[in-house]
Amino acid sequence: MTLQEFFHQYPETAVAFSGGVDSAWLLHEAARYARRCTAYFVNTAFQPAFELTDARETARQVRAELRVLELDILSVPEVTVNPPDRCYYCKKRLFTAMARAAAEDGYHVLLDGTNASDDAADRPGMRALRELQVLSPLRLCGITKDQVRRSAREAGLPVWDKPSYACLATRIPAGMPIHGEDLARVERGEAALMDMGFTDFRLRLKDGGLLQVTVEQQPMARERWQEIMDRLGGNFPALRLDEMPRVTRES
Repeated sequence: MTLQEFFHQYPETAVAFSGGVDSAWLLHEAARYARRCTAYFVNTAFQPAFELTDARETARQVRAELRVLELDILSVPEVTVNPPDRCYYCKKRLFTAMARAAAEDGYHVLLDGTNASDDAADRPGMRALRELQVLSPLRLCGITKDQVRRSAREAGLPVWDKPSYACLATRIPAGMPIHGEDLARVERGEAALMDMGFTDFRLRLKDGGLLQVTVEQQPMARERWQEIMDRLGGNFPALRLDEMPRVTRES
């Protein structure tokens, strides 16, 4: 099945939109082939500000309607106690909110950007999508991450080379309660690192602070370590450097 064939079968669709490359390409194709589509972005304390900026720019470029939904995720106890399956409770709330808004707009089908390269294991977030009957056209059509990036680049989407970015809550170890001030200092720290030219990394609240960067950017991190500490040390005085392992949507 191709995406064109998918949208012929589902001509009116709501797209769960994160601002990342997968959902951006899905929205591009929905705007191209569907009779009617709307993107839904859920804004919470778990998303840094640039995600909404990226979402708005992409929706503008592909000429798709974008609805931004505000959700106080920190008021959900099952999420803030931060159990190992926190992502399940979070995704359930986010996608329930989008499904409700989509239904109000006359949509009966909600899509997400899971692609054929994503781990099909029973991760908590994936379980929530199955329970809510969210469809994943990229996976259904066998479209891999590499294919998404290549197609998004050819289409001129600004996020075609955007690194995978798991939400800010993943920076806090399971079992450690999630507080807004912790999310804010992680966001400030990661914004400073992006400003320094780092691209694919994680700044984690673990044992006083752990900065994980890719193998390729390890030399740059070591060379500029004093500058990193000058900019982040106030919030992360015991910051350590480590190599970033393979990441997934939920890490």
